[in-house]
Amino acid sequence: MDRTESLLTTPASPPDAATAPPSGPPDAATVPPARSATVHPDAGDAPPRRDPRWVRPALAVLLLGTALLYLWGLGESGWANSFYSAAVQAGAESWKAFFYGSSDAANSITVDKTPASLWLMALSVRIFGLNSWAILVPQALLGVASVGVLFATVRRWYGPAAGLIAGTVLALTPVATLMFRFNNPDALLVLLLVLGAYATVRAVETASTRWIVLVGVLVGFGFLTKMLQAFLVVPVFAGVYLLAAPTGFWRRIRQLLLAGLGLVVAAGWWVATVELVPASARPYIGGSQGNSILELTLGYNGLGRITGDEEGSVGGGARPGGGGPFSGQTGWLRMFDTEVGGQISWLLPAALILLVAGLVLAGRAARTDRRRAGLLLWGGWLLVTGLIFSFMSGIFHAYYTVALAPAVGALVGIGTVLLWRERRAAARPATPVTGTATPAAPVTASAVHPGPTPGADPGPAQPVAGAAPGAGGRRSARWRGVFATVVLAGTLAVTAWWSWTLLGRSPDFHPWLRPAVLVVGLAVAVLILAARLLPRRLVPVALALGASAALAGPAAYAAQTTGTPHTGSIPSAGPAVQGGFGPGRGGPGGRMGNGMEFPGGGFPGGNRPGGTGQNGQPPGFPGGTADGGPGQFPGFPGGTGQNGGPGQDGGTGRNGGTGQDGGRTGGGQGRTGGGMGGLLDSREPSAALKALLTADADDYTWVAAAVGSNNASGYQLATGRPVMAVGGFNGSDPSPTLARFQEYVAAGKIHYFVGGGGFRANGGSSASQEIAAWVAETFTAQTVDGVTVYDLTSAGQEAQG
Repeated sequence: MDRTESLLTTPASPPDAATAPPSGPPDAATVPPARSATVHPDAGDAPPRRDPRWVRPALAVLLLGTALLYLWGLGESGWANSFYSAAVQAGAESWKAFFYGSSDAANSITVDKTPASLWLMALSVRIFGLNSWAILVPQALLGVASVGVLFATVRRWYGPAAGLIAGTVLALTPVATLMFRFNNPDALLVLLLVLGAYATVRAVETASTRWIVLVGVLVGFGFLTKMLQAFLVVPVFAGVYLLAAPTGFWRRIRQLLLAGLGLVVAAGWWVATVELVPASARPYIGGSQGNSILELTLGYNGLGRITGDEEGSVGGGARPGGGGPFSGQTGWLRMFDTEVGGQISWLLPAALILLVAGLVLAGRAARTDRRRAGLLLWGGWLLVTGLIFSFMSGIFHAYYTVALAPAVGALVGIGTVLLWRERRAAARPATPVTGTATPAAPVTASAVHPGPTPGADPGPAQPVAGAAPGAGGRRSARWRGVFATVVLAGTLAVTAWWSWTLLGRSPDFHPWLRPAVLVVGLAVAVLILAARLLPRRLVPVALALGASAALAGPAAYAAQTTGTPHTGSIPSAGPAVQGGFGPGRGGPGGRMGNGMEFPGGGFPGGNRPGGTGQNGQPPGFPGGTADGGPGQFPGFPGGTGQNGGPGQDGGTGRNGGTGQDGGRTGGGQGRTGGGMGGLLDSREPSAALKALLTADADDYTWVAAAVGSNNASGYQLATGRPVMAVGGFNGSDPSPTLARFQEYVAAGKIHYFVGGGGFRANGGSSASQEIAAWVAETFTAQTVDGVTVYDLTSAGQEAQG
């Protein structure tokens, strides 16, 4: 056995009392102890065998490298997604805001998600103070934990080599690098789902009620993190357990019902509390039109994401042939298109190929066969989630695909190791075992037991004691070996070609890398086909080169993501690509995925009068009204918006040009990220504006009100004081109503109203329009560093109607 084979295959330890074959007559055939063909279905109760010496150092390198990748320069992203950072700040100041996930400490409105991800960050801020590191470090640690748990999950059934490959792929997936360095809910969601997969594996091993109920609890907390997206894996986890758990059918059904109860309790306690508390005693539920968490769950963040019917969302719902304006085109190839491909799809073709090959090799295995169960677990996760992402007509962002990264990593690790073992087994001559008992036909390990000892090398299917290899067995082993070799080579070739294609979308990004990946990948694919002819010492070199070719593209994108600050609501990993969309992306003429255009030229990453933002980010919006007239795109200078009153001027960027990136938009200094008049990114107020807002701040419940959560969040984070987000994220929620806002003003609870913000929405409330219009008609405007501000306590106030 050469060194590479020793890394990809871990010798099994001798069976202990729990796994030893039953005793028989002295002349009966026995199974050699080096094989695990007689592992009992309850082998999961036995402690995992000891790993080879190289495993722990390799795992330590993986985890430390992941931590370095996710923590390096983390503070450069500032508040990252200020929408969530403002809620974290509020939760660190008010336990009521902490519980509900309020956008401000005065509890006017919540974020449009369940709050579990905010809880971790808010606790960190309570301990370490409000700063970007306190907000983002917990997210990075969630990423390191996800890699570690994925390793542990894959290792139990497929060995440490498969686990290390899986963890490495997850760590280097560009969208994973992005989201574990960002403060969106996806980081906690991924960890909870990977923990759910681990608990499923443990449950299947012993038909454990405790473990399968834990699966439900973990998915339930996933719901408290990002609502119904967590439930996409439920049919997969339940189906795998129902298929492979080594117990009776009706017991499996009862156990799954208990798991469902655990899910309902874990997810439902918070929902029930929110629904039962009177609306007057809690904040408004952001993202809903009826102040209901159930409406938010089933509508805007539920079925509306599938159908596109999301009342109050940005820019309309489903469109012919595609999703909403921030969603790109739906279809089978959505995960591979310009928007999404560079985020997740580098090893997606490999994962799909290896999934099919693994299931082919599993053949007609026993119901409880663990190798097949693991492939179905991760393959089901990938296919169900990937297909829903591909065809959902509502709002979809490329960063959602981080939920696919664990499944891609697991399938690549599992498939690579299984196929390599089959290739190795075919190269060995079959050796019959001597004995008196000779079955009439070969019996494989999968027909005797559900799978290998946890952590042990499952190995290829081997003849059991006394089985005569026969010509048919030799032909089958030879066929399986040839099949495995061809698939391995083909998978590497396809991966190299797809990396070459993806790198071609960023032609200015390390141009040498593209041909190098293709040439090396194809060359190693040929060497794999001829591996038997190579000297043993060259095989590890060839495989190392092949792994480098497969991972070079995503690793380069991940490194670029680490070195680039990311802010705004729609972050994107990697360099700018041609024909893309979203922060870090750009399309000509300001046209979005479904033909929707923005005034003045480009969308994020495109060009407009006034210059181009750094790293493909949007520059500021020049003077003039929004394309299409007033009422469409509020916050643009010179015009009035549907949800926001008078627009705002751009200002001068710190690099000498006009632009949002590094420039001053709405009186503040912009940051790298997406920004659309306060919709997708926050504004940082100037020193003069900050001083104005904080004057006599203790006398008011809210130092200011602004339309749209991101518009409000920048002022809140800068001042450290509550700022009311009128209308929630899009400015389309009926919170507060005009009458309620007038009551707040009459009671002296709001000091200033800041103009701008909001966006044209798909239906929703017009309350923010009405409030903005009433303020403009009732109070005198003043301009501070390009920002229109109204003093709601001014003596010039007219009678309130």
